[in-house]
Amino acid sequence: MEYFSYALSIKDRIFEDIGLTFYMLFLSAIFSGIFGLIIGVTLVVTNEGGILENKKLYSILDKITNLFRAVPFIILLAVISPLTNLIAGTRIGPTAAIVPLVFSCVPFFAKQVEQALAEVDKGVIEAAEAMGNSPFEIITAVYLREGLPSLVRASAITLISLLGLTAMAGTIGAGGIGNLAIAVGYNRYKNDVVIISVIVILIIVYAIQGIANLIIKKTSH
Repeated sequence: MEYFSYALSIKDRIFEDIGLTFYMLFLSAIFSGIFGLIIGVTLVVTNEGGILENKKLYSILDKITNLFRAVPFIILLAVISPLTNLIAGTRIGPTAAIVPLVFSCVPFFAKQVEQALAEVDKGVIEAAEAMGNSPFEIITAVYLREGLPSLVRASAITLISLLGLTAMAGTIGAGGIGNLAIAVGYNRYKNDVVIISVIVILIIVYAIQGIANLIIKKTSH
């Protein structure tokens, strides 16, 4: 335990940063999930051959999502800082970090959703259309239901990616276990803090993947 003496001396901060990580992860995931799902579904149904084909709308949404996906997160933090201040009332801290985290994850998740729903059997969609189902009914009863395992898999990938981004959010004072590993563990040569941080992050990653695998197993047919 002597090797972990410094980590034990700052255990209160470690638990605080774990809490901040979950705070950022949870709220960012909710908003990213809602907006990403809406945009992803819209991309699928407005694409060529979609049930609500609209090439102009698809082109606009596709270009916007690709644009935001191309911007590095650390640059996005600075670019949208005025908007962050407007929404969160501050440019620093964990609450402020949620805004750029959402802006970064929404286009990523939207593309994951588009890819997942594009794999839904076209024959099932055509059968639903032939039965006179409305576009909303087809989206909810066919796309989302048939594509659920793929959507869960996409959600797990997005959550793990989001966890990585919370570390970079430390540049605006957001805290979090990833930032602790860099600011204290790496910069101050406290290897025990790095090891503890990595273990915590791995536990979160495996928990996300494990839960996702269970849901996929239960929803696959």
